[in-house]
This record gives sequence, C-alpha cells and structure tokens, in this order.
Amino acid sequence: MQRSNTGWAVWRGIALIAITYVYFLIFAQFAFLKRLTFLGIADSHLKAVMAAMAAGGILFSLIAPRLNRFPSPQLRLRIAFIFCGVAAFLSVLHLAFASSMAVSFLVGSGLGLLTVTLVSHLRVWVTGAHPLLSVGIGTGLGYFICNIPQFFSASELFQSLIAGSLCVVGILVTINSDNSLAQIPWLSGISLGERNQQGKFLRVLVCFLALVWLDSAAFFIIQNTPILKAGTWEGTVHLWANGFLHLAAAIAGVWLLASRGILRVLSLAVLALAFACLLLLDPSRAVIASVLYPIGVSLYSVALVAYPSFLATADSSQQRGRQAGWIYAIAGWCGSALGIGMGQNLGHVPILFVLLACVIVLWPWLLILFSQRMRECITTAVILLAALGVHRGIQSLNPERSQLSPAERGRRVYISEGCINCHSQYVRPNSVDTLLWGPVQTISELRHEQPPLIGNRRQGPDLSQVGSRRSPLWLTAHFYDPSQVSHASFMPSYAYLFKDSRGADLVAYMQSLQSVGLKQHTLAESAWQLPAFVVVRISVDDSPTDYERGERSFHAYCGTCHDETGNTRLKWSSEFKTLPPNLYVGPFPHLASIKSQRDLEDRLAHIVKFGIQGTDMPGHEYLPDEQIALISSWLEQRIAPKTLAQSQNITSGERQ
Repeated sequence: MQRSNTGWAVWRGIALIAITYVYFLIFAQFAFLKRLTFLGIADSHLKAVMAAMAAGGILFSLIAPRLNRFPSPQLRLRIAFIFCGVAAFLSVLHLAFASSMAVSFLVGSGLGLLTVTLVSHLRVWVTGAHPLLSVGIGTGLGYFICNIPQFFSASELFQSLIAGSLCVVGILVTINSDNSLAQIPWLSGISLGERNQQGKFLRVLVCFLALVWLDSAAFFIIQNTPILKAGTWEGTVHLWANGFLHLAAAIAGVWLLASRGILRVLSLAVLALAFACLLLLDPSRAVIASVLYPIGVSLYSVALVAYPSFLATADSSQQRGRQAGWIYAIAGWCGSALGIGMGQNLGHVPILFVLLACVIVLWPWLLILFSQRMRECITTAVILLAALGVHRGIQSLNPERSQLSPAERGRRVYISEGCINCHSQYVRPNSVDTLLWGPVQTISELRHEQPPLIGNRRQGPDLSQVGSRRSPLWLTAHFYDPSQVSHASFMPSYAYLFKDSRGADLVAYMQSLQSVGLKQHTLAESAWQLPAFVVVRISVDDSPTDYERGERSFHAYCGTCHDETGNTRLKWSSEFKTLPPNLYVGPFPHLASIKSQRDLEDRLAHIVKFGIQGTDMPGHEYLPDEQIALISSWLEQRIAPKTLAQSQNITSGERQ
C-alpha cells in the first residue's frame, strides 16, 4: 500500500508539470491565438489582447509568493487552475474585443499564479528518490503530447476544450496531497557548493532571458513562414519526431543537471538554439534545424522548472517563490514578448543577436578558454575575419545573385519550371479576359520584359495580373497542393520548391504581376452584376435539384476553407490574415451591412465571383454565371436569416 501511494505521489508531480506545459503551449500559444484570428481580432487589437495576457502573467508571477491570505499551496494551485480552465472554456464563445482582453488577462494571471506556485512548492507534489527525473518526464511529456499530430492539428475549439478539461484534472490531482514539504534525498548527490558557484541567481536569470528570447523569436518565425514550417513541424512524421526529441532531451537534461550543473545545461541549450537559428536563415537546412530546436528548448525548459524548485539557493518556499516570480516575469513573459517582436519586425534572428546570446550564456567558459588559450583564440579570430573578407570580396566580384530581388529570382524559377507552357501572361483585348483576368497590357509594357512571357496557349488561368487576385498564402497553398484550393485542377504539386528559397521567390514573382490599370479593373469588377436571366431562372426553378447542385458546388470550390473541417482551413489556419468563417455557423463580418435579401444575393454573387480584397479569399472568375448563381443562391438560403437578423440588430443598436 505504501508503495502504491509513493508511486501515485511521483506521478502526481509529473502530471501537474505536464498539464501546465500543455496548457501554455497548445492553448496560450496556439489555440487562443487561432481563436482570436477566427473572431477577426487582428493587428493592433491583437497586440493589445496579447499585451493583456503578458500584463496578467507578469503581475501574478510577482505577487504569487505574497498571497498571504492563501497560505496553502494546494489552494493557490487550485485557484490558478480555475483561472486557466475558465479562460479556456470562455474562449470558445464569440468574444468581442473587450471580452477577449478580459479572457487574455485571465489566461496570463492563471499561468503566472500556476507556474510560480507549482515550482516554489514542487516538493509537495514531487516526492521519492529522483525528483529531477519527475521534472524531466513531466516536461518531456508535456511537449510530447503537444506534438501528437491529431492534437496539434485539431481545431482551436477542440484544443481549448481539452486545455480546460486538463485544468479540471489538475484540480483533482492536488486533492489529498500532503501539505508538508517532502525530503529530497537524491539532491544530496549534487554539490551545494557547485550550485552556489554556478547557479548565482542573477547570472541564471540573464541566461534564461537570452534563451527564451532566442526560442520565442525562432518559434514565431517558423510558425509564420510556410517554407520553414513545412520543413520543421508540418506533417505527421515531423510532429512525431519532434515529440520524441523533446522527451529524450528533457530526460537527458535531468542527468546533465544532476551531474554537470545548471550552467552546463544552459550552455548546451543555447548552442542548440543558436545553430538552429542560423540554419533557419537558409530554408533548405530547416530539416537539420528541426532536430536542434526541440533539443535546445527541452534542455532549458527542464532547467526552467528544476532551478527555482530544487537547485537555487533558497532558505524557504517563499524565497523560492520570489526567485521563480522574477524568472518567469522577466525571462518568461518579457523574453517571449521581445522574441515575438523580433520575429514580427525582422523576420529572422540576426546573427549578431545569436552571438550575443551565446556570449551571455557561455561567457564563463569563454573567459576560461581565452585566459588559457589566448594565442589560439586570437589566431582563430584573425582567420575567421580574413575568411569573411575573402567571402565579401568574392561577392563583390559576382554581385548578380545578391543584387537580384526575390521577384527577379522568382521569374527565373517561373521560366526554368516551364510555367509558360500552361499559363499565359497576356490579357487578350476586347474579350472576356478583361473582366476575368485584369486590364490589358500595352505593347510597350510587354516589350520591357526580357524575355517576354506572354505565352502562346493557355491550359490554366492567365497570370498577368495574378498578384492583384491571389494572396501570398493562397499562392503558397496552391503550389503545395493545387487541387485542394482549385477544384479539379490537374496542375502538379510544386511543394519541392519550398525546400529551398525557390518557392518563396516564385510567390514573390507572382505577387509582382500587377499593372497600373488595376484601379480601372477594380471599378469594372464593382459594376459587375449577375445577369438577370440567370437570377430569374434560378429563383423560379427552386427545385431540390438546384439546391443540391449548389451545395455540391460549394463543397467543391469553397468547402476547403469554409467548412469547419476543410483541409486548407486546418492546414494553414495560423497563416490566414483572417481565418475564413465557417459558413454553416458564422459570423459573417463581410455581410454585416446588408439591409435586404436582394442586397445579400448580389453581395454573395460578387464575393463568389471576385473574392474579397485585402483578405486571402480568392475569386472564382473562371466559373460560368450559372454556377456562380447556384453557389450564391444556396448560400443565401443557408445564411440569409442569420445575416439579416444580425444586420437588423446592428441597425437598431445604431438608432438607440
């Protein structure tokens, strides 16, 4: 009986650590952000919502050790799980901007209270002879669960509900736990003198800040760069590999902490992350980066839990809590914000910053190396500087590659891949082309191209104005799997181009294909209306057959983005400017101003025909008017009651 109680105590601590990591990684960093995107909260509003989360996290990380009214760590942990669980369940509702701010603050507050309370009193829940091993298993399992393909690729609603349910499990786990601190016999094997010398608090705090900053920047860049995401954690094989790498690295980190000390672990972590960031500068090396990145993350993540719990010099749980609060407030929340800001503004991790992070973490070893091997270090530095000078000199002698813009390089890819054999770049004047594909280019414009790419036949759509009709995300998704976003397309996949920079360059070239006549063409699109005889025939012939035809056409041409389980919607959910709405349930933000059913019919037909400017929604210019009418008529019958009711509510609200 005693053995079973001990076993439960060990797994209790592992479960609490794993639940905390799963909630933070899969909900706070993924599902909640995807949910905000679905609700149309973006740009400055999104930054404000995420700032509220950071504010709650920093505030409660710092005040958690000072909550004297709740002296019981079990009670504080349950309150934290309640905060987190309520926030997760509330996120599935249709939140407005103000309510999103409140839920975001609740997420940050819950996480701040949860993490600091857990690590400062981890000895209550982690017992037995090997407490650090429990930390490693709990951390590794948390990352492993998040990388299970079915969970990682699930909808944000499902992930949110699971995160909230795990918080309920966390509350149950803390019931009947002993309030007294457990003895940690295994820690006697770790030299206290080593911990005092290598684990001075401020030094470790700065190291954690550099690591979290580096990790967050790399994470944001990978997540928001399709070519890098495809080479790192997209697909079943990548996700399973990442999960096992995280688990193995976390357990290895335990052994290193016990035998080599905290700074050795942080040094290996920063080297792994540094090399991963440098490899990510070249998309063709993303696969190698996908091995190093999870290793570096899991190594420092284990230390992030173990250091304030067991390894830092502290006289009481309250002192451990204060240390943990500063680590998570500064290194965790501030480091994450700085890293995400770097990724948003620069799109890559600068080499100088990578070197700075390495110097911050490795400087004790660098100082020893320099003092003992000064002559060798100076010689190596001279050789490296000379090699850099030679490299720059060679580049100056052959500057053509470096001077080419991505669009110019993409044009070369377009030619080398033989795209001209199926696609023209010439809108034929005085034809239906002018409405379908865009304004006509003048002869002088065509003559400027070297070589001209007007083409002599057309098996696919004309591309001369494709940059004004298709977003970068749509083009990328189309190159990966054409039939997913263009029904019945027989174009082959060009996913292999995204193993290096050619794919991104080709997308840049496609985006550059716009002309000065775009404004006039936009006016022509605005003036278009579905021919009256088509509308009359569809409305008069209101038979189940036409309804079924419209539904089939919707699923064929629109379902990939506008079904709840559409492939494109799920695969690229984090990349959309605004997540496409599920047209079975709404909301319908682009139909909010509709006042009558006739206006709704016209607006739906126009959206189906030409898409929505400023979003990733493409048009279906190539479909005949009858099919446009079938789809729009089916949509109108499906969503008219909800849309008109929404519009009437808005109108009555404005009058009041």
